[in-house]
Amino acid sequence: MESISIKTARRTEFVDITGKINNLIEDFNIPDGAILICTKHTTSGLIVNENESGLVEDMENALKMLIPSASGYKHDRIDRNADSHLRSILISTSLVLPVADGRLDLGRWQSVFFVELDGPRTRSVVVKVF
Repeated sequence: MESISIKTARRTEFVDITGKINNLIEDFNIPDGAILICTKHTTSGLIVNENESGLVEDMENALKMLIPSASGYKHDRIDRNADSHLRSILISTSLVLPVADGRLDLGRWQSVFFVELDGPRTRSVVVKVF
């Protein structure tokens, strides 16, 4: 099992980690199989979607509209990040994806994103190829 470190710059940020994942698959020297990717944080997630700047902005805005900040959440009395925790329940915290020919077997427009919901922070994603 390996770990990827991701440093985010904004409170909400979609970070394309497809290249990092493909580099790990290459390091593992696994031609075919599957890969498990898991975030170790309760205010982050993982998704597969298109890496188009307008769509990424739309996804960020959609999360903010669905779960607004500062809405009197009980958890805010502790860390003031309840909205981040609540947004994370809408996003997967792990992905299992196919590997073929030594690379992620994704569709033409698909990318793997780490979704930061309470940044900026340095985060960790666990990766296991099998």
